[in-house]
Amino acid sequence: MLLANQTVALHIGKVKKGRKAKTFVYRIHDVPNPDKLENFSQFIRKFGYELRQSNKKESISKSINRLLSNVNGKKEQNLIETLAVRSMAKAIYSTDNIGHYGLAFDYYTHFTSPIRRYPDMMVHRLLEHYANGGKSVDVRETEEDCEYCSAREQLASNAERASIKYKQVEFMSDKLNETFEGVISGITEWGIYVEIKENKCEGMIPIRDLDDDYYTMDEKNYCLVGKKRNKKYQLGDELSIKVVRANLDKKQLDFVLAE
Repeated sequence: MLLANQTVALHIGKVKKGRKAKTFVYRIHDVPNPDKLENFSQFIRKFGYELRQSNKKESISKSINRLLSNVNGKKEQNLIETLAVRSMAKAIYSTDNIGHYGLAFDYYTHFTSPIRRYPDMMVHRLLEHYANGGKSVDVRETEEDCEYCSAREQLASNAERASIKYKQVEFMSDKLNETFEGVISGITEWGIYVEIKENKCEGMIPIRDLDDDYYTMDEKNYCLVGKKRNKKYQLGDELSIKVVRANLDKKQLDFVLAE
């Protein structure tokens, strides 16, 4: 599948020096955001890891792959893998080919699934148009179509997450007051998100229920810190929780710390 998508993008996008490629739909993935990458790099130094950064995509990619290999099996693996993913850019559709960082491809598109993705259908139509000797299509109009498809993809992704959350709440609704082992999957000013290890259902411990101290958020270190006792709840920490509320209308699970 990957090679088919790459081959189609190469066929249209790669041209001889001095010639301009015809307008096409590419699936692009930019390099990580420098600020996010720098914050990530500073954070992992606390665990003894180093992320070598440079202007070369290959160097950053190799450094991240080396890091993920080094943390494999360690206590901090889940935390560092989660933060590494969050430092990445999001793949989108565009006529401006900048390559696909995540796949390490200079040319990539979506060609293999026209029955379920409209950008693939656009690629099929363009491929046929050019195979029949057609001139390059309008780049501005095609870019607008790409932007629309990227936006609709995000909406579809949001809908998918909402449906998964609904079924999670439905599944957990008969498990009130039961205790589970979980991992902190998110830290916000209003609470701690915890993913249950056993079934991957995610809920929140509201900060108001952490009544043993006054907690504030430390954004750089991805944790909540108690003002008096300096107790920390950090992304990736393991803890026991109890399910106390399952609101299907709000698609929301509320947890408390298990005693």
